[in-house]
Amino acid sequence: MNRGSCLCGAVQFEAGPFDGMVHCHCSMCRKHHGAMFATFLTGAADSFRWWTGEDAITVYHSSAKGLRPFCRTCGSVAPTVLPEIGMAFIPAGNLEGDPGRRPELHMFAASGMDWFPITDALPRCAGFPPGFEDGESVDNPRPVAKPGIVQGRCLCRAVAWEFTGKPERVHHCHCSRCRRARSAAHATNAFFKGEQLRWLSGAGEVVNYALPGAKRFGQAFCRCCGGAVPRVVASTGYAVAPCGSLDDDPGIPATSHIFVGSKAPWDEITDALPQWETMPA
Repeated sequence: MNRGSCLCGAVQFEAGPFDGMVHCHCSMCRKHHGAMFATFLTGAADSFRWWTGEDAITVYHSSAKGLRPFCRTCGSVAPTVLPEIGMAFIPAGNLEGDPGRRPELHMFAASGMDWFPITDALPRCAGFPPGFEDGESVDNPRPVAKPGIVQGRCLCRAVAWEFTGKPERVHHCHCSRCRRARSAAHATNAFFKGEQLRWLSGAGEVVNYALPGAKRFGQAFCRCCGGAVPRVVASTGYAVAPCGSLDDDPGIPATSHIFVGSKAPWDEITDALPQWETMPA
């Protein structure tokens, strides 16, 4: 069995053994997690157990069949347990240890962003993988591009924003905080200056969670759908944008992987970007 929790610790669970592990690049997963892809483990529903916090979860219905549960305090994505089909879907980024499996394929690879290429040799499915062809696919068109503007929206589209110009830097962060916040292998964050950000709608729906004891770490998300949104860090003046929630290329590529000394045991880095054990020197 494997223990897992959300960023704030309100939601805790135990799951396993698992029978599958996949990366998903669909736009809904990207916007819900705020990551460039989500990674899920599958297992039997009757082998899943909530330890605490089931009442702290909000469930957003992203479609007729789609359920998107999240912790309403910190925004971490929570497991989806479906007793009616006997399955549980666990966001791998929230697990504490090694689940004993490794990713097997990429699903909805055709929906990934062009500026974030897949660099490993795993099989790729344009949509659902074999055995899940009867799943529900929902069209989520991007807004019309604006020259010099980087746009973004949450999953339910209640919160929308735009940045003028390019970010100063983009990193893939593998620290345990980012993994729990994004419920993914890592966070891909773009650092803009705060004055570059303009909220277009839904600013009143944004929850800003500051992790107790952290100097400036936190997460911002839509209270309606849990989708990750930019967070302005008052002490630095930067607006940290979750790149999975962006509708446009941020304008510069990621420059490095940081905190790789803390990366998940199942996460394999296969690109040629520089890697730093903690922060860049």
